[in-house]
Amino acid sequence: MRYVTFRNSQGNPEPGVARDHQIIGLAEAGFHSVLEVVAGGDSAREQVGAFLSKAPASSVHDAASAKLMAPIPRPPKVICVGLNYRDHAEESNMAIPDRPTIFNKFPQSVISPGDTVMLPKASTQPDYEAEFAFVIGRGGKHIAADNWKAHVFGYCNLNDVSARDLQLATTQWLMGKTCDTFCPMGPYLVTADEVADPHNLNIKMTINGEVLQNSNTKHLIFRIPDLIAYLSSAFTLEPGDVISTGTPSGVGMARKPPRFLKAGDDMVVEVEGLGQLRNPVAVEA
Repeated sequence: MRYVTFRNSQGNPEPGVARDHQIIGLAEAGFHSVLEVVAGGDSAREQVGAFLSKAPASSVHDAASAKLMAPIPRPPKVICVGLNYRDHAEESNMAIPDRPTIFNKFPQSVISPGDTVMLPKASTQPDYEAEFAFVIGRGGKHIAADNWKAHVFGYCNLNDVSARDLQLATTQWLMGKTCDTFCPMGPYLVTADEVADPHNLNIKMTINGEVLQNSNTKHLIFRIPDLIAYLSSAFTLEPGDVISTGTPSGVGMARKPPRFLKAGDDMVVEVEGLGQLRNPVAVEA
C-alpha cells in the first residue's frame, strides 16, 4: 500500500491510502494518523485492508486535487546516515567509514511534497541530497541484523537538504542539517511488501530538469540490516522513526564549480517505485 497524509475538506491532516487516481481517507476507519497505523502493527493493517474493501464514498478523494503532506509529518526521530555511498565519500575527500556516520534532523525540519525549501540567511552554501529512507514499524533495542525485515514498515523519498558552511564549521554536522524546511519527505510511505529488494533501487535528483545525481541503492556501504543493528545497539528504535540511508555522488558541494541551491530551483527526488518528491526553493526573507 501507499500510505499518505493529506489535508481533508476541513483542512485537517488525515491519513489515507493512495491507489489509482484516488485517496481513500482513513478517518472513518478510526485512524487519526499514519503513525497510528504504523504503530498498530498487523492488526491495524488488517483493519485498513478491511475498510478499503468497502470504503464509503465519503472517504474517497480525488488524488489530483488533494494536498499531500509528509507521510509522517512529525516523526518521533529522523535519523540520517552520512557518507554511505562510496562514491559520495570519495567526492567529499573523506575516508570510507568503517562504521556508520550518524546525525539527525529535528522534526520541525520535515516539510511536505510541494512545500518550499527556505534557504537560511545564515548560509551561503545550501546543497541537495537525494536519499532513500525507511520507516520503522516494530520498534526495539538490540535488534539482530538478520531480523531487520520484521522491523521495517516501509520506504519513502527524502531530501537531506544541507547548509554546507554550517555543517562543516565544526565536527558536529547538526547545525547545517536541521534548518527549518531541510527535510522534505514523501509523497508516499510505500509498505515493505511492495518493494522486492530495497538494496536495488534507482535513485536520482533532478534540478530544473537536469539530472545531478543518478545511482542505485545497491551501492550503499551500510545496508538496512547493518543500520538497524547498529542504531538499536545504542538506543531504542520506535514505530515511525525515519532512517535516511545517505546520498550518492553528484552533490553540489563536490561539483566543479560548486552548484549550490538558489532561489527558483525546482528539486525532484525520485527513488524507484516511491513516486516523485518535488520541492521549490526560495530564500529566507
